[in-house]
Amino acid sequence: MPEVDLSFPRAWVEFADPADESQVLRCDLTWLTSRYVCIFGRGCRGIYASSPDTGCCTLGAHFTDAADQRRVQSFVAQLDESLWQLRPRRGRITRRDWLENDEEGQPKTRTVEVDGQSACIFHNRTDFPLGAGCALHALALQQGRNPLETKPDVCWQLPIRRSYRVVERPDETTYTEITIGEYDRRGWGPGGHDLDWYCSGSTEAHVAPEPLYLTSAAELVELVGQPAYDVLARLCEQHLRTRSALALHPADPA
Repeated sequence: MPEVDLSFPRAWVEFADPADESQVLRCDLTWLTSRYVCIFGRGCRGIYASSPDTGCCTLGAHFTDAADQRRVQSFVAQLDESLWQLRPRRGRITRRDWLENDEEGQPKTRTVEVDGQSACIFHNRTDFPLGAGCALHALALQQGRNPLETKPDVCWQLPIRRSYRVVERPDETTYTEITIGEYDRRGWGPGGHDLDWYCSGSTEAHVAPEPLYLTSAAELVELVGQPAYDVLARLCEQHLRTRSALALHPADPA
């Protein structure tokens, strides 16, 4: 099935962050109660037709900040050849082994080409004993961790999008608005419309038995905190009970 049109009615909710009175959460209930799930290895076509086995790992990963980079670096040091197919064949791993700068000088994970498919250096290819997938993800599973602990922020957040803005009220007081929504093609900038395939609006990826706010609960807790997630989960439950009169995600099953 083709991807759905990006412009459709959505149901949003706003509520004060119970852990921080200076913040207001603005959340897309249509997206968070959708049946989206990552289908990497189970029908994912990859964002480029030339690299169908590399999912959205084709471009490498940028870091949200220095702390994100340091955290990932600490786990890179723990990767061995059994987990990381493209690990340099020597003892100690240096930053230049897995980091590079983009056109604007910002650090990101290196991309390498193997058998004509370019992807992040941590992306193991299909001929690896563990199969295709992220070495840092495999490390997390080996250590009994959630993969969001070991991977760059952008990797575990996609396709959930968190953004911030400062809002001024009519009385000239302000608050920080935290928006949680769908990271659709437009989130990649103008180039997002040139991707050969993208999952969030594809009916092929809306096949989860449970809604996104449950299947991605760990990620949402990390993004907004446990108190805010508890409120959000209750609102999602209410939306599921009453949404016959509200917006549905058009990629969900009928």
